[in-house]
Amino acid sequence: MSKNYLAYSLLVFAAFCWSGNFILGKFAYLFEVPPLTLNFFRWVSVWLILIPFTYKDIYKNFNYIKKNWIVISFMGIITISTFNSVVYLALTYTQVINAVLVLAAIPAVTIIISSLMKVDKTNIFQLVGLFLSIIGIGVIISNADLNKIFSLNFNKGDLWMLVCVLSWSLYSTLLKKHNFKFSQFTLIQLMVSVGIIFLIPQFFYEKSIGLEINFNKAFFVILFYVVIFPALAAYYCWQKGVEIVGPNRATMFIQLMPLLSALLAIIIFQEKLELYHFLGASFILSGIYLSNRRINA
Repeated sequence: MSKNYLAYSLLVFAAFCWSGNFILGKFAYLFEVPPLTLNFFRWVSVWLILIPFTYKDIYKNFNYIKKNWIVISFMGIITISTFNSVVYLALTYTQVINAVLVLAAIPAVTIIISSLMKVDKTNIFQLVGLFLSIIGIGVIISNADLNKIFSLNFNKGDLWMLVCVLSWSLYSTLLKKHNFKFSQFTLIQLMVSVGIIFLIPQFFYEKSIGLEINFNKAFFVILFYVVIFPALAAYYCWQKGVEIVGPNRATMFIQLMPLLSALLAIIIFQEKLELYHFLGASFILSGIYLSNRRINA
């Protein structure tokens, strides 16, 4: 199997795992599992699982890690303690279909950030593609209602997902810019170590407002899935895929998430696809197509 085919397989599997994460995030809301508390327990569990397998690599590369600690810490903050918490929080306000369609803008935003950080070059097609993707997001979060746009009356869950778009685009770009010499699991371990520090205040915030967790069967089933698949398996596959084919090509596989998550949401939660979903998605997909056009020399 060529490296590219391996990368594509890893990226498809990562997208599938993350699609399930949106479904489990919605189940967490339905079973009254506090979103920020769930994210805290998720990553503490991941840290405990990984440490026996990564501590030797961390010790061996300690000086190298110290030199790169700022960027590793930043990556941990924008993914572990920002992206994941915000996804679970957003799903308490909006439906799965809206959330994943907003995320569909990640490829266009990644291309622009990659250009600004000199990881990859941009062109006029990519700028137009970004503009179309922004229109698509606007259609989705406003339900294609101009009155909502002019009155700035949006679903707060949809707006939270814009934070996820920016954080994940930046993370994917940094992943390519800094090709770390330690293992993928070691990078996850280091990111989680920093991310947990910023998850602790989130955990205590929810406790302070009376959101207590029930350690019942539903909680442990949800926790098992979000730890093993979207956290461990998906992050490893994504990081390995980005390492092989780069952020601009890898980020296209994010587009599988709206399809898979929407299908699951329709089957499980009976969510409805509305006309504005198709309209917004068409702008975003047009933007993605243009974002990947090359100008002939």
